[in-house]
Amino acid sequence: MTTDQERMPLNRAQRLAREAAGAAEVRAYQTHPDVAALRVEQVRSQVDLLCWAGIVLGLAFTMTNVQQFAAAGAQPWSLPWLAAWLLDPTVSLVLLAILRAEQLTARYQVRTGRWVRRAKWFTLAATYVMNTWASYAAGSLSGIVLHSVPPLVVFVAAEAITDLRDKLTATVTAAYTHAAAVNGGAVMNGPDLAGAVHERPAAPAPGGSRSAGSARGRRTLFGDYLAEARTAWTPGVAVTPAWVRQVTDCSRGLSSRIAAALTAELETLGSAGTVGEPATVPTVDERPARGLRRGGGLR
Repeated sequence: MTTDQERMPLNRAQRLAREAAGAAEVRAYQTHPDVAALRVEQVRSQVDLLCWAGIVLGLAFTMTNVQQFAAAGAQPWSLPWLAAWLLDPTVSLVLLAILRAEQLTARYQVRTGRWVRRAKWFTLAATYVMNTWASYAAGSLSGIVLHSVPPLVVFVAAEAITDLRDKLTATVTAAYTHAAAVNGGAVMNGPDLAGAVHERPAAPAPGGSRSAGSARGRRTLFGDYLAEARTAWTPGVAVTPAWVRQVTDCSRGLSSRIAAALTAELETLGSAGTVGEPATVPTVDERPARGLRRGGGLR
């Protein structure tokens, strides 16, 4: 049942207050670290799709010239003429396999060996030579230019897409960290992003109650969480995101980054800890679940 006060029209100030509350809630989700990272992932998918379309179309354009080069004037539909159609797909499929593998390695910033790049360059060079051989033999400059452009575009795209994926992976991390810093109440850039601010619930006050300041939570830097996890770690304990959340009470998204940083430190120091085994640490009390504040911060 609605009251008379609820049926009364809102004045301008009340409307603005309602709009401000709605805008704050929308912005809280728009500036969430996961949303920021997801937007970069969407751009990554678009870049991959466009690059793959250009590479496949370029290789399809070269197929006819490579077939003519391999057929060497053989009678159409004869066995040598039909077998000549297999040459270009043989080279192109190897190239596509290498590019597909680099798509995954670049996502996690894993460097491939020298033979991978050599194989990619060899397949691209072979495609270029077979595609332009007839034009060079005939001395046709227009034919050389025409049949050089698609292989060279494929070559440049194959090299550029690897670097683009690597930079997009770094951009996902930077976007997530920057959004986390903004949500925590601090806007930073450059090296300062490594100390992104996150909020954590304060410990309950004696007697099970929280003070007004504790209810708002206190700010904790990424380095503070990492130091806390480093202090809690003992030899033989597996460093996993679940273990990090257990000993530091950080958020789920931040725990994986802390686990990775601590694991890198342990590997550098040659520690005896192993990753992937169950962690043997005392259990802690369940902490309140985090959500987004209406003002845009994490709690």
